[in-house]
Amino acid sequence: MTMSVYLSALSVTNLISRMPAAVAQGIIWGLMALGVFITFRLLDIPDMTVDGSFATGGAVTVMLLLAGMPAWAALLIAIVVGVLTGLCTGFLHTKLGIPAILAGILTQFALNLRIMTKANQTASVQKFGMFWENGNGFLVSSLHIPQAILVGLVLTAIIVALSYWYFGTEQGSALRATGNNPAMSRAQGIHIGTMKVIGLGISNGIVALAGGLMTQFQGTADVSMGRGAIVIGLAAIVIGEILCDAIFSKGCNFAVKLCFIIFGGVVYYAVMVVILWLKLDPNDLKLFTAIIVAAFLAIPQLKAQSKSSFSRSKKRAISERSDA
Repeated sequence: MTMSVYLSALSVTNLISRMPAAVAQGIIWGLMALGVFITFRLLDIPDMTVDGSFATGGAVTVMLLLAGMPAWAALLIAIVVGVLTGLCTGFLHTKLGIPAILAGILTQFALNLRIMTKANQTASVQKFGMFWENGNGFLVSSLHIPQAILVGLVLTAIIVALSYWYFGTEQGSALRATGNNPAMSRAQGIHIGTMKVIGLGISNGIVALAGGLMTQFQGTADVSMGRGAIVIGLAAIVIGEILCDAIFSKGCNFAVKLCFIIFGGVVYYAVMVVILWLKLDPNDLKLFTAIIVAAFLAIPQLKAQSKSSFSRSKKRAISERSDA
């Protein structure tokens, strides 16, 4: 295929038509990234549990929907189950002395097919309808994109507001201090083991909520739906932080940073849609994800090197003028 034929096969209209769905899914992935942010940034723990808790939240949601439970109640129970998975990881790490990353892998590995009894389960929106139609349907669905975006924004606004409030409380501040300087926190009388367990529980509860929302959006849950979630979460965090620093060069407050993480999820998923629109091999999505994360991670280092190089050049020029 020649380049001209390839370019003519690409439809900008088709790309634009895909973007609303990308925004809806990006908001859900951004919500998941908020959970990852708590452990990765605030606690400085690379928690691998999220791959399992995301799928577990989806599994719990789909089975409860099939059992006739309202979507909002299914999500609440999914959050509780997600919190329990995080607490399990915290127990393995703090009480049994297992390294955090290995504890997360063990918890993730232990989450199996028993919830769904098989590899995937489907709950059709045609059967259950939307929540404003009969009170017992889906909160979000790929068949109702504008409503999915609206509900996603409302839920993320609630989570961001609650997170901003909680991490400003005495316990929330202690949790942040634990990740920032464990030795100093211990010296101040903070029980860092308890803080880690609480943080892991909150993190995985939010991730499970995102998994439940994604199940409703797609209409199906799969045991592998959380595979690579930690990487996607990190990508959204890195993209959001880079954009936040670029716009607010003097720094931004905690609430704004949380909002940018959500936006990072939207940007990440929009990039994935563009990659698929370019008709690149879908099997290479993980490769492109790795490239995107690596590129955004490299931006601060490249900027620092550029400033350092500019500073050295300036000093050299001043030195040459003074010698002359």
